Amino acid sequence: MVGAVLTQNTAWTNVEKAIDNLKAANSLDAESIVLAHHRRLAAWLRPSGYFNVKARRLRNLCRFVLDAGGVKALSILSTPSLRAGLLTVNGVGPETADDILLYAFNRPVFVIDAYTRRLFNRLGMISGEETYEEMRLWFESSLGADVALYNEYHALIVIQAKDICKKRPLCESCVLQKRCEYYSNILGNL
Repeated sequence: MVGAVLTQNTAWTNVEKAIDNLKAANSLDAESIVLAHHRRLAAWLRPSGYFNVKARRLRNLCRFVLDAGGVKALSILSTPSLRAGLLTVNGVGPETADDILLYAFNRPVFVIDAYTRRLFNRLGMISGEETYEEMRLWFESSLGADVALYNEYHALIVIQAKDICKKRPLCESCVLQKRCEYYSNILGNL
């Protein structure tokens, strides 16, 4: 859950550094995060960027968890109820909530991120105008409710988008070029 908040607008390697800081301070738990002085918490989170904002957001999430009775109490909620609750937390939007649902609570909720949008838009499978919910429901109805599949599929999307389908794509190295509308348009314009 901590990673889901800290990964907002930053690379995972920086999130790992912030999490390591929390571990080193023996403060990687909801109660410690809520009780930590803002400046101290922000200092621990500094590597993740936007550390003051993320300190507030992380504290909000931890208060929500504690007020609900802890992770165990949250885990018995239905997925729609848990998602609705997470979305009430200031600083937790749909992507962060779904990230928490999939990775922390093992719920079959597909996470839509910038990598997913970029890759599927270039492939021509989406227009780019779809809402977050439209895309999430499209993936979930296409793939079926399977946590392990969602984890693997999302990981593969991230790898493809980070390594090949970057902001400036490496189309010549892409195994998807035969199916890629973006690549076809490049060839058509040569």
